[in-house]
Amino acid sequence: MYDVVVIGAGIIGASVARELSKYDLKVKVLDKENDVANGTTKANSAIVHAGYDPCNGTLMAKVNVKGNEMFEDLCKELDVPFKRNGSLVVAFSDEELVTLNDLCENGKRNNVKGLKVLNREEVLELEPNLNKNLKGALYAPTGGIVGPWEYTIALIENAITNGVELQLNSKVTSIEKCDGSYKIHVNNEDEFIETKYIVNAAGVYADKIHNMVGSADYDIFPRRGQYYVMDKSEGNLVSKTIFQCPNKLGKGVLVTPTVHGNLLVGPDAEDIQDREEVGTTKEALDFVREKGVLSVEGISFRDSIRNFAGLRAQSTRPDFIIEEAKDAKGFIDLAGMKSPGLSSAPAIALEAIAILKNCGCELNRKVDFSGERKQVIFMELTTEEKAKLIKENPAYGRIICRCENITEGEIIDSIRRPVGATTVDGVKKRCRPGMGRCQGGFCGPRVQEILSRELNKDLKEIVLDKNNSYILTQETKIK
Repeated sequence: MYDVVVIGAGIIGASVARELSKYDLKVKVLDKENDVANGTTKANSAIVHAGYDPCNGTLMAKVNVKGNEMFEDLCKELDVPFKRNGSLVVAFSDEELVTLNDLCENGKRNNVKGLKVLNREEVLELEPNLNKNLKGALYAPTGGIVGPWEYTIALIENAITNGVELQLNSKVTSIEKCDGSYKIHVNNEDEFIETKYIVNAAGVYADKIHNMVGSADYDIFPRRGQYYVMDKSEGNLVSKTIFQCPNKLGKGVLVTPTVHGNLLVGPDAEDIQDREEVGTTKEALDFVREKGVLSVEGISFRDSIRNFAGLRAQSTRPDFIIEEAKDAKGFIDLAGMKSPGLSSAPAIALEAIAILKNCGCELNRKVDFSGERKQVIFMELTTEEKAKLIKENPAYGRIICRCENITEGEIIDSIRRPVGATTVDGVKKRCRPGMGRCQGGFCGPRVQEILSRELNKDLKEIVLDKNNSYILTQETKIK
């Protein structure tokens, strides 16, 4: 019998798991994918929003501002890249200037610190590469950028170090209500996982999981957004995250640096039916390109190194859904986590803990909880530290990814860690080989070989990302 089972190993589920690991509880995290952070968390804008946008008085406003405040310390504890680079919402008309002032006043009511509406000259002094036709901008110094999948992996790793269990490749197919507990069935099997409490953090499938135990209170529909990732040669065009004035579909197309020195442009917003459709389209990418250059005219899209699409979990309710289900005691919904879900995740986890406590879950703090987590990033070491590490382990002296300067030692570490990589993209998410200009054209086969060796698997069994995404296809099926 588990005390709590968390369904979903994205940013929300991982945040909850890490908070739960601070208590004397038996906790398990389930996810249908073969790795953590493989849904919405894998493909988003990587923005830590300041909190001026959500309507004052909403849950979204509360957890956005609180979550933003928590990010810096959490990322230091977990050794995750984070930068409080600030953001600008740019106005190009008098009407949009009115919107900026409304956003500023709303943000101040939300207790966002340092907000200020800047005039044209002040904006261009901060960001000289912006479109000279702008009329002003809302400046939010507390805005930030983060590595979202690195952060999620770090949360899960730290949770496991502190006793949480992770079970991947486990699609929840039904849930039985029992007297004071639940039986969770996965992969249509007869065996079940019994637990006192459930936290539903299933992203675009949250409504499907909810409907297994209660009446339909909300629906989730996926909203697809498509992006350009630009080479690092474009990474210094802007230092802050540049937003356009928001509209009914979201915050518009943004231009932002990433924590690793690239430039990100996107997303568009398209409501779709398929909860797995993350393909890109020419029409959407043309739209992103057209809107992106309205903010930053000098973007060279010839230096795009990748396109991708992600899905946001829009719900039929306007606010985040953070509550115990009305007709399922001890079942906690964390649903409708559209933007700013990433920014809000640390605070959403605290809200989940508070609800569990109100449900009767005994929360006794561990005396031996360890919140620290470290990871070697070779190129960030001093010359002396590099020499010492190579002497101890020569694998750190062999560069595998030339674009990002990633060593064999880092790749091996990513495979051997508490939530180790088992796929090429899993390695990529953890230590970045394949993230550079050639997108794995040079290092991909070497990463595949290292995975094969470290996992003691045949080379043909190594997949790119999801199950069955085989790279070597001379055999039609591998058993």
